[in-house]
Amino acid sequence: MFAEAEADPILSKDEFKALEARLRVALLNAQYERLRQADKTLLIVVAGIDGAGKGATINLLNEWMDPRHIRTLAYGPREGDELERPPLWRYWRDLPPKGSTGIVFGSWYTPLVIEAARKKPNADAIEAHSAAIMRFETMLAAEGVQIIKLWFHLSAKAQKTRAQRLLANPDTAWQVSPVDMKVNKRFDRIRAGAQVVLNHTDCGHAPWVVIPSADENMRAARTAEAVLGALRRRGVPRLPPAFVAHSSTTRIVDRLGKLDYDAKVDKEDYETELGLLQGRLARAARSDKFRNRSLILVFEGQDAAGKGGAIRRVTHALDIRQVDITPISAPTTEELARPYLWRFWRCIPSHGRIGIFDRSWYGRVLVERVEKLIPPARWRRAYAEINDFEEQLAASGALVLKFWLAVTPDEQLKRFHEREKSPFKNFKITPDDWRNRDKWKEYAAAANEMMTRTDVAHAPWHLVSANDKRYARLQVLRHIVDAMEIQL
Repeated sequence: MFAEAEADPILSKDEFKALEARLRVALLNAQYERLRQADKTLLIVVAGIDGAGKGATINLLNEWMDPRHIRTLAYGPREGDELERPPLWRYWRDLPPKGSTGIVFGSWYTPLVIEAARKKPNADAIEAHSAAIMRFETMLAAEGVQIIKLWFHLSAKAQKTRAQRLLANPDTAWQVSPVDMKVNKRFDRIRAGAQVVLNHTDCGHAPWVVIPSADENMRAARTAEAVLGALRRRGVPRLPPAFVAHSSTTRIVDRLGKLDYDAKVDKEDYETELGLLQGRLARAARSDKFRNRSLILVFEGQDAAGKGGAIRRVTHALDIRQVDITPISAPTTEELARPYLWRFWRCIPSHGRIGIFDRSWYGRVLVERVEKLIPPARWRRAYAEINDFEEQLAASGALVLKFWLAVTPDEQLKRFHEREKSPFKNFKITPDDWRNRDKWKEYAAAANEMMTRTDVAHAPWHLVSANDKRYARLQVLRHIVDAMEIQL
C-alpha cells in the first residue's frame, strides 16, 4: 500500500511545469461545472504522516482553484460545547452545500489513527471507530456528499530530511511542529497503524488515495490529479446493501389501533396533578446532575392532536432560557443543499439544556414517504440513519424521548371545525390539513412502521391517546418526569 510512496518518487521541474498548466485549467473547469450542477458536495479528507507537507499542498490547491467555493475546515481536540455533543456534531454542523468543496483537517479519523498507532492498540476500539466512520460516510454518500480521502506518505528518511530542511530556514521553520520532530522515532508504529486505518475504511464510495509526499512537485501533482478525478466523477456511488435495506420480515404492529381513545381525566384531578408533575419537572431540570445531561423531546402526531398544548405545559415548568423549541416545516433552500439530517444536527442542545422539536427528523418516513416526495429507497434507509443519529445523541448524554399524540378521525374533524370558527386558531388550519385526512390510513401505516423500527431503549416512543387533551398532557409530563428522575 505504501511501497510507491516510500520509494519517494520525484517529478522533475520541467515535467511538473507541463502538468501544472493543464491541471490548473482542468481543475477550474471541473470546479465550475460542479458549481453549475450543484448536485453534490465534495469533501476532501486530509490525513497522513506528520511533516509530509499536507498544509502546503492544500494551500497550493486553493491557489489553483477558486478559493471562494472551497471551505477549509480544521479541527483540533474537542473543547467547550463540542464536548457536550456527539463527536460527529462539529463535522455535521460545518458541512458545505452542494456544488462546493470542503477540505477537512483533523477529521473524524483522528481517534482511529491515534488508537491504531498505539504500542498496544485495542482491536475492539479500532473496530468500533471504523464501524462508526463507515456508517457516517455511507450516510453522507447516500445524501449527495462525495468523499475522497488523501493519505500523505513518504519514507522515514525523507520525513526527517524535510523537517530538518524547513527548520534550517527561519521563513519555513514555523511549518515544523513538535509532533513532526517525534514522528521519525515512531515511524514504523505510525506506518503500521495507518495500514490498519486504510484497510478498515477504504471503500468505493469513500476511497483512500495515497499521495507520495517526499517531492513537492510529485505531491502537488498527485493531489491535483486525485481531486480532479473526484470532481469529474459522475453518477451515484454504490452503497453497501446492508445500509440501503431494512429487514422486510419485521412484523409491523398496529400500535395506534390498540390505544384507548376513551381515556379521560376530569378537570379537578387534572389541575391538581398538573401542578405536581410540573413541580417535579422543574426540580429535575434544575438539579445538579442535569448539568451533565441534556433532554431532547420529539413531538409527532396527527394534525390537531394537541402537540402545541402539550409543549406549552412542559415549558411552563421550565426556565425558558434553558429551552430551545424548534418547529419543523418544509426544508429551506439552504437545508435542501445538505444531507437531510443536517438541520437537526445543528439544533442539538448542549448539556443542561432542553431541545423540543415540534415535528422532527421523522418527517422523512412520514410526510415524505406518504406524499411520495422522495423515492422509496430513501425513506427505507432512513430508519437506520435515524437510529444511528439517536444512538449518538444518547451516547453523548442526551435523554431522548419521543411522543406520538394520537386522535381519532372524528375527534380531528371536530377540532378542525373549532379552529375554523376561532379567530385565535383559524391560522392553524390549512388546505394541507384537510388533504392529509384523505390519506389517514397511509399515515397510520407509516407511523406504525416508524415506531416498530425506531422504538429503542435509548430513544423510546410513547404513544399517547389525545382525544382528551388533559389526559394527553398529563401523560406526556409523567413520561418526561419519570424518565428524568430515573436517569438523574
